[in-house]
Amino acid sequence: MSPTPPESPPARLTSLDAFRGAIMLFMASHSFGVVATGQKLPGSFWQSLAWCFDHVAWIGCSPWDLIQPCFMFMVGVAVPYSYASRAGQGHSLGKQIRHALVRSLILILLAVFLSSRSGRTNWEFPNVLAQIGLGYPFLFLLLNRRWTLQAGIAAAILCGYWLWFALHPLPPEGFDYAAVGVTPDLIVKGAIPPGFFAHWGMNTNAAAAFDVWFLNLFPRETPFLLNKGGYATLNFIPSLATMIFGLLCGELLRSSRDQRDKLRALLLGGLILVAAGTVAGATVCPIVKRIWTPSWALYSGGFVMWLLAAFYWVVDVLGYKRWSQFLIIVGMNSIAMYLMSQLLRPWVRDTLKIHLGPALFSGSYGAMWEQNLTLLLFWLVCWWMFRRKLFLKI
Repeated sequence: MSPTPPESPPARLTSLDAFRGAIMLFMASHSFGVVATGQKLPGSFWQSLAWCFDHVAWIGCSPWDLIQPCFMFMVGVAVPYSYASRAGQGHSLGKQIRHALVRSLILILLAVFLSSRSGRTNWEFPNVLAQIGLGYPFLFLLLNRRWTLQAGIAAAILCGYWLWFALHPLPPEGFDYAAVGVTPDLIVKGAIPPGFFAHWGMNTNAAAAFDVWFLNLFPRETPFLLNKGGYATLNFIPSLATMIFGLLCGELLRSSRDQRDKLRALLLGGLILVAAGTVAGATVCPIVKRIWTPSWALYSGGFVMWLLAAFYWVVDVLGYKRWSQFLIIVGMNSIAMYLMSQLLRPWVRDTLKIHLGPALFSGSYGAMWEQNLTLLLFWLVCWWMFRRKLFLKI
């Protein structure tokens, strides 16, 4: 008898679809109304829970802050599966490169379109779609390279980005931080860290200075001075490292290694990243999601890797797939869910108030009713599309 040939890698990773669906539901939920309910009910259980469903002001990490790293990371995980499928369909390398470039451009332009709500094109790029689009061609070039090269480039990106921030001059003595949107309450919350960490202060860092030059090259009604949240265009550079972490995991999961070995590698990789991020956050630069500091890329990357490991263990290793179907329905139409969340939310809210009455949405729990019913309607649209095999892709 001839030996049994090794199994070929699956065309799709079911756990990745479920993971993507879960993150898309969190993103589209607008915190499920928990934060707004907590504000209306001070001292309640909802107020104590609200920090889990909101972003930190500057330094640190809440569970809600992990949503965008999950997006960036999952792009990297999906790339080996996507382009293996295209290669299997006979797509040449040149055709794959063109697809990567076109996809990048569409994501960037879509992000600009979604950000332009003031009657004029808003040429800014902190939106997650733009961040993915800006880094995507570089990620594609690393596909099927040695893992040591991929990891080395991720390390070089983070080290180089750290050095650029560290060498950027600090604001002069007596600087008016309010002029760059840093109010006293934000300073109290750590938006301007003390000592050496001040190089990663809100709207006073190297990336913020770049945006003051770069974004004013585009047509604008008024000059660009600052981003109110402290976000920066060049976040795509360190977040490319996050996507590379995902690429490493995607190629691992497509390999012929035993499932248990893959799971152990994901857990160990997450532990290494969380430990490295924690040490870096205490020594070389603060953990700040809004400017994607190198310590943040490491720290968040580890937690996201653990989340992928959890989904992979439950869905693909243990085989419990039926429960995840409601997540997969969204995960396979993530662009549709994102667009509905960005474009249709006000219309859905107003329509719900017409048919269910405004009283339901005006009490202490009104925000919960509004956000969760809206999310349910978005899910039903994805379910309808799934049943009819309609998938919106870029």
